[in-house]
Amino acid sequence: MWHLYLTTLFLLNLSLFSATAPVSFTFPLIARDAALTQAQVEAIAPKSNTCTDAPAKGECATAKTAAKYTSQSFDTYKVTSKAEQAAIISLMAFESVDFKYNKNHFPGVPGQGTRNMQSPSFNKKYASSLPDLKSKIARVASNPADLLDLLRDNHGYDFGSGAWFLTTQCSKEVRTALQAGDEEGWQRYISDCVGTSVTDERKEYWQRAIKALGVNS
Repeated sequence: MWHLYLTTLFLLNLSLFSATAPVSFTFPLIARDAALTQAQVEAIAPKSNTCTDAPAKGECATAKTAAKYTSQSFDTYKVTSKAEQAAIISLMAFESVDFKYNKNHFPGVPGQGTRNMQSPSFNKKYASSLPDLKSKIARVASNPADLLDLLRDNHGYDFGSGAWFLTTQCSKEVRTALQAGDEEGWQRYISDCVGTSVTDERKEYWQRAIKALGVNS
């Protein structure tokens, strides 16, 4: 009976309101997957909270910058899997030492860099895929360091290399394994696609990443 009374009262008030003004109802929107946040990046790369006293002039980026441009790269290359996102951001955070570097200093391979420390050959492929750089590549083709600078000079390109590499250089089988979100899939990504060894330090970055992004939670 009480429910019937409330329903009648609601309908009565609605009819009175409708007589004087148009009724507009606003329903909450269902949010899409959120972009990376500064807090998430800092959880993955704790030293990215500041660039004060950065070791390499002009190379350091804060978590805020990393979150913005890495999120853009996920949109550009359509990386929607949280497990893949975690693998990419953890790789970049590890390779760049919490985003303090974007070119190789140790041992100092000319032309190796961007946030995932790609080799010069991959940087050439990457640069060639970017329409805005096609007209500039010819004049730096013989100088890997100058080609790298074209990529480093643009935050979008600098932080976009990780997503580009995964989506263009890794096999479908590696990506499928990685999307499972488990350690076996991540190890396969590191060894079979990135082409390097799994280490405890790399694993720690990945573990922080899957936790920060809520993979399999």
